[in-house]
Order: sequence, then structure tokens, then C-alpha cells
Amino acid sequence: MSSKLELRMYGIVPYNISPIQQAIQFGHAVVEYGQKVKEHNHEQSSIIYNDWANNWKTFIILNGGTTNDKTSLEDGLPFGSLNNHLLTLVNNDVNFASFSEPDLGDQLTAVVFIVDERVFNKKKYPEFSDWLMYSKYADLIRTELTNVYSIVEKIKKSTNKQDKKIYQEWVDFVGGEKNVFLRDFLENFRLA
Repeated sequence: MSSKLELRMYGIVPYNISPIQQAIQFGHAVVEYGQKVKEHNHEQSSIIYNDWANNWKTFIILNGGTTNDKTSLEDGLPFGSLNNHLLTLVNNDVNFASFSEPDLGDQLTAVVFIVDERVFNKKKYPEFSDWLMYSKYADLIRTELTNVYSIVEKIKKSTNKQDKKIYQEWVDFVGGEKNVFLRDFLENFRLA
């Protein structure tokens, strides 16, 4: 058993294919992920993938909405939502693999990426508001419990050195900015 953080392979698939096809497309993308890691010799990605494959093997398949085969916006028509989610991962430097199904006109049918428990285990790694309420900074918000959300948002957006320090402690606690992004990103999805 691994002594490292628990890992899960998350994936997003189109809503309009059958559940078995969603699982198959997800599986195709997982194979692509393994091949990508092997072919590109990314040491850190390889360590993470091998830890996941050897110790965890958990899949989380999410509804990614619509899809198409577009690779650019030159024709003026929109990307499918799954395509846009892939671009969001690219823009946030998340290591992922994707699969486009030849039998479906080369439409994007799955995007997969690995996350650690600091993203999905909200009990062990609570949201900033909950962490703040039970941390050494709890006195900052206990006086105004009816307005916790606004206090939390103020601290997150503050330029005050002390507020920035407090928020950065939580960011570090959950594994850094990329994990904060993934926590927020994954809030938008439901199981496929």
C-alpha cells in the first residue's frame, strides 16, 4: 500500500452516449494517459501515474456535457462544453490525456487527469471557510458568524499582508494553487 496521498483518476465524458460507452471512452483516455507518461518521460507525472495505477486504481467519471471534433474557432461555431473543459485544463497547466473516438467522427469523448486527496477529501482538507473557522484564525470570524461568507471572500481577495498570509496557509495546506483550481473546477460536475 502507498504511504503517499490517495489518488484518483477523474475524467469527463459526453452526456449523450450510453453509460457503457462513457466507461469505454474513459478507459481509452486512461490508456492514452499511461502512454503519454511513458512516451514523454515526465518523471513526476510517471511517479504519480504509477502510484495511482499500482495503489489506487479509482475512477471517477463525470458528465462533461456536449462535444464535437473542433480544434479551432475559425468557422465561428462554438466548441462543445467538453472541448472547453479541456481548454480550461490546458490553460491551468493540468496534466491530462484525451481521447477522440474515430467511430464518432473523431469527436472528443474523454479527458482524464489524476488528482490527490487534497482535492476531493473535503473532510480531511476542508474548504477555506471551514478551515478558517476551526484554525488558529477562528477568532477572526467567530464574532460575525452570520456573515462568514463575506469575511472569507474578503480575506481571499485582500491585499492586506496578514490576510494574504492566512489564505496562503490554506492554499499550501490543500497542495497549492493547482489543487485550489481543481477543487473549484470539479465543483461544476456531476457523475456521468
